[in-house]
Formats: sequence, structure tokens, C-alpha cells
Amino acid sequence: MIVAAATAASLALAAPPAVVLPPGAEQAAKRIDRATLAGPVRFLADDLLEGRAPSHRGDALARLYVASAMESLGLQPGGPGGSWEQRFSLVGIDSKAPEVWTFRTGGHEVGLTYWTEFIAASGVQAPTAAINDAPLVFVGYGIQAPEYGWDDFKGADLKGKVLLMMNNDPDWDPNLFAGVRRLYYGRWSYKYESAARAGAVGAIIIHTTPSAGYGWPVVQNSWTGEQFELPAGSEPRLQVRAWTTEAATRKLLAAAGFDLDRLEAQARSRDFTPVDLGIRTSIALASTLSHGETGNVLGLIPGSDPALKDEVVVFSAHYDHLGIGKPDARGDTIYNGAVDNATGVAQVLAIAKAAMALPERPRRSLLFAVVSCEESGLLGSAYYAAHPTFPADKIAADINFDAGNIFGKTRDVALVGMGKSTLDGVLEALAARQGRVVTDEPFPDRGAYYRSDQFSFARVGVPGLYFKGGIDYLGRPPGWGKEVAEAWLKAHYHQPSDEFSETWNFDGMIEDTQLGFLAGLAVAQADGMPAWLPGDEFARLRPAPAAPAR
Repeated sequence: MIVAAATAASLALAAPPAVVLPPGAEQAAKRIDRATLAGPVRFLADDLLEGRAPSHRGDALARLYVASAMESLGLQPGGPGGSWEQRFSLVGIDSKAPEVWTFRTGGHEVGLTYWTEFIAASGVQAPTAAINDAPLVFVGYGIQAPEYGWDDFKGADLKGKVLLMMNNDPDWDPNLFAGVRRLYYGRWSYKYESAARAGAVGAIIIHTTPSAGYGWPVVQNSWTGEQFELPAGSEPRLQVRAWTTEAATRKLLAAAGFDLDRLEAQARSRDFTPVDLGIRTSIALASTLSHGETGNVLGLIPGSDPALKDEVVVFSAHYDHLGIGKPDARGDTIYNGAVDNATGVAQVLAIAKAAMALPERPRRSLLFAVVSCEESGLLGSAYYAAHPTFPADKIAADINFDAGNIFGKTRDVALVGMGKSTLDGVLEALAARQGRVVTDEPFPDRGAYYRSDQFSFARVGVPGLYFKGGIDYLGRPPGWGKEVAEAWLKAHYHQPSDEFSETWNFDGMIEDTQLGFLAGLAVAQADGMPAWLPGDEFARLRPAPAAPAR
């Protein structure tokens, strides 16, 4: 399913794209300024929107605001039937786990404490999710990847069992699972999907900060309270999806005579086979179900070329966040999501403003998609990808914005998923005009490409650009950028403290937004469509581009 990103040799073989902008593009880009970005963030991140949880009041207010902003800018409605919104149904699941999760081994019981040692959520859209006296099996990384000759399951009968698995994917060999660059195999979503396909009743992912890319509080805040899903279909499902801390896992395994380090060492081999831990467990989660509605807000600028106007460049960002949750040390319960991702919405609206200032429309159409439920597993963009207003083969590219730069200008542009498509060359050429250089993402081990909405487009074959200001800040000493990014992640990511501040430096966000605007225009103006590079994991999903239109 997943193969390594294109090699340097593949990149060298790819012809650099010709970058052509429509008349007046660079002048229009100057319409993107601090006020244009700060205003939407200030509103969307206000306490009045209650953290913009899907299908709640803040969600509806955010959609109304974004649609009203698009209308005031002069965009056309881009939703079904001439509407501003592409609405879809949601199921909310608010699970209550027991205070102690009991495991039995060798006549002894080991209890893990909710919140501090484990987090568990229902995997089914039902009032009760239950595991009844099921055996616990360690399955290493929980990965089946035939293209790498890797299979952690080895044909074992895992039906009705609870699978204990490591986070991330094998990372010690650059020729195996792309080395330190995390692939989708390393994402929690893949692991739960993999366990469900094997017929397991539950899966537990062992959390460590290095393997997750974030601390335990992010698991606590993201996996508790009301969780949202699209209505269930016929797909296999787990009863329970859980996380445990490393310390709690060690305690549990030690009671059964196992050492976590030794098990992990065994899992680093293709010869690994599942290990029955001699542990059995039961757990029941009572859930309150709700049924609601949310939607993607879509605005359109039709293209000017009769041969290309049915093709589109998408500018996307998600507007949702975590809503109201557990209070922090200050007693704040509203998870405002200012950086994540009111900034991205502001960037998309700013680009729409700039695009409307062009003296003539670009050749391809431009779609501004402000989507819902990214924090719930990319549900909004996945819904759009499954029900597109333009067929997937007519979507030239997705330019995605998620968590804008609030720390100032950078000399570098960090490209998430570098080496995947010919869009790299477009970004490099336009960044050079800004006096900047495109670099690989600074934290490739965190799998950021699979954590934001361009991934939903990639899964239906559409190449995407997802970039951020880098870490080489003007006027700052070496290492400052990485240090401040880590500090923000630890203190504010998925926390109530992710709030708007007058102290933000918008200079870098302005430059990044202008860059994304020009990159989208270059794609909209080009004769041909962007393409995946040979050997990329998504290349098989999109045929080679046809001859350029003339």
C-alpha cells in the first residue's frame, strides 16, 4: 500500500515545471496583509465560538462566518445546487471508560488508571462497546506491507483478541519504510484500521512522545469527550481503541513476565511473529450517541480558459477544533484552536481576496474549501474527496494550509512531503523569488503529510502542497526556530491556551500565504497538470497527465 517517497535520482529526472503567472498576480498578492489575516483568526478563535466542535453551535457560526466572508469577497457559491455548503451527517460518540482497566495474568490482576495510564474510546456507534475476557497479543508495529516484505501478523488468528502495538513504523533503515520519515503505516489511524481488518476486538497503541510526535496530554485531550465520525458503513470496526503510557505498559508486561524493550527488539525484524502475552482483559464503555450535521464551506472563482475551466485548483484549510473539554490549570475549558487552525482559514480567505483582485481570471477555476472535522480524522476533506464538486481527475492540485507561522519571517520554506510530486518545482521557483529556499520538513518522523487535509486528496490521486515557514528565522540565532516550535507544541498544541495573541508576528504568515497564492495561480495557469513523481505511493491512483491543452 505505501512505498517510499521518490529518491533524489527521481527528483533529478523530473523536468522542472515552467512557472507562469496570470497578469497582475504579484501585485494582487500584496492585498494579503496583517489585517486580512488577523481579523478572521480573532473571530474564529473567540470564546463565543466555543472551540468550533463539529455539529455544535460554534461549528454553525464558523460556517456562517466563512460563507459570509466568501460572499462579501465576490466568490460564487461552490457547493451542491449553488449553495455555499456541502453538508453531511455526523455521529457523535461520548464514551465513558471505567476508572480502572483490569488485566489478569497468572492469577494476578493489574489495574491501569484512566487518564493517567490509559485512554480508551469506543470504536462502534452503539450505546456500549465491550471486550469480554479477550487475550492480549503483542503484534509489534501492527503493519502488513508486502512491498517491503513486512508482515507483523504472519497469518496468526487474531480474531476476538486485543492487539498491543508500537507507534510509528520501522525507522532505522532509509531503504525500509523511508527511514525516519514516517509513512501512513506509522499513523494511529492505519494501526486501528489494520487491527480491525484482522478481526481484533480492540487495539492498544503504546504512547511515547518520540514515537507519537506529541506528549500524553495531546492523547488525553484529543481522545476524550465527544468523538465524531461519519455514519458507519460495512467496514470492519474495533470495539475499543485505546492508548497506554509507556510506563503503564511496562508495568503490565512485567506482571506477565515480559520486558517491553525485548519485545520491541524482536519487533524490529521481518521474522517477528505475534506474541501471546498470557494476559486477558475485559472492559465496557458506555457511550452517549448524538446525530448532527456539519459541512464544508465552498467558494468558487470560475476559470477563464474554455478548455481548462472545468479543471480546478483547490485551496483548503480546516475550521474545526476540539470544542469544550477538560479544564486546564487555569480552569479554561475552551479549546480555541487559534493557530490550529483559524490561521489556515484566514490564509485561504486572504488568498480569495487576492484572487478577486486579479485583473483577469486564471485559466483554471479556483475552489476555496474550508472544511470540517479535520481533528476527527480528516472527515470533512475525506467527504469532499468522496463527493467532489469537481471529479478527482479534474482537480489539478490541493494547496493546504494548517497552523500558520506566528513567529516571523524565515529564510526557508518547510515542505511537508517533499519529493512526492512536480509541485515541488513550482514551490521552489516561487520561493526563490522571495529570496527563500525550500527545505525538507524539520520533523519528518512525525508523519505530518498524513495528518492534514491534503492527504484526503492524495488518497484519490490529487497531488498537494502542504508547506510551512521553516525554522531559519531572520534576526534569530541558529536553532531558535526549532526550539520555539517544540516549545509551542508542548505548551499549546490541542490545549485551551491555543488562543489569539496581539504579540504574534504575522510577517512570516503573510509571506507564506503570498507564496501559496502564487503557487496555486501557477498551477491554474499552466498548460498541463501536476503529476506524482515515479514510484510515489500515490502515483498509481492517477494516470499520467495527458498532452497539454492548446
